[in-house]
Amino acid sequence: MTEHDDLDPAAAERADAAPLAAAEVERPEQLADPAGLSDPAATIAESAEAALVRGADAQDAVVEAAEVALAAERSAGQVSILTQLQQDEVVSAFIKLSDQFLGTQGFTEHGFRHANLVGRIAHNVLLHLGADQDLCDLAAIGGYMHDVGNVVSRMNHGLSGAWIAYDALRRLEVDPYRIGLVLSAIGNHEEQYGSSIGPVGAAVILADKADVHRSRVRKGADTATDIHDRVNDAVTHSFLRVDADRATITLELDLDTERSTVIEYFEIFLERMVMCRRAARTLGCEFRITANGVPLG
Repeated sequence: MTEHDDLDPAAAERADAAPLAAAEVERPEQLADPAGLSDPAATIAESAEAALVRGADAQDAVVEAAEVALAAERSAGQVSILTQLQQDEVVSAFIKLSDQFLGTQGFTEHGFRHANLVGRIAHNVLLHLGADQDLCDLAAIGGYMHDVGNVVSRMNHGLSGAWIAYDALRRLEVDPYRIGLVLSAIGNHEEQYGSSIGPVGAAVILADKADVHRSRVRKGADTATDIHDRVNDAVTHSFLRVDADRATITLELDLDTERSTVIEYFEIFLERMVMCRRAARTLGCEFRITANGVPLG
């Protein structure tokens, strides 16, 4: 992979960063697209990141970029399922409310930023491993909707989210087989009860757990007393590196050890890392972690 294959949640904070989605790097037909809208998921996510750099409202940027992507796809005579979901008023309302509800409970950000980023990373994980484009697209859908069940309750939100996704995908007349793959990915993404049962689900697990970064910490959070906020606040850079030749998937972290420690990271994320290892093996890879350039385990 090249430095442009950055799946880094920290890109939102770097004003000089203009990361290309991996799909744009590796698919010549997308590079030929002068509008840069061949990958609407990447377009939308990057617009939200740019908004954060400017200090603007990322949600407004998401809506605006989604409208641009949708118009471009309509003019081309094709609208992707993901773009339709991003424009769906029910799905959008549920993601917005999910983030609000979790915010009142003290959880980190789980809104449009997280949804779009996880969808993009899940898509690119499979893309780099040579998966069929249809599976890549389903991973993007599963990643985008994986946390929508928080609108019902944090408890078992993967299961409630799967049924919300079922309703949305049926309304879009997606065929039952593809719906089933998305539902299993959403329903199995949490470590408390989830299991890596296929490539789509494995990609969503890896993408979700890779999004550890200080941009997820809410304004006014007490990082001194809340270990989850403190650990996220300490992560200044995270990068999910997929190396198909070596059959490895590596989560590379840069941590500010003045704010938190590697030990604290594993104190709260050990179960998630075990789940990532199993997900990577489902994809025929080994999962690795580096912290500040040092391999762990």
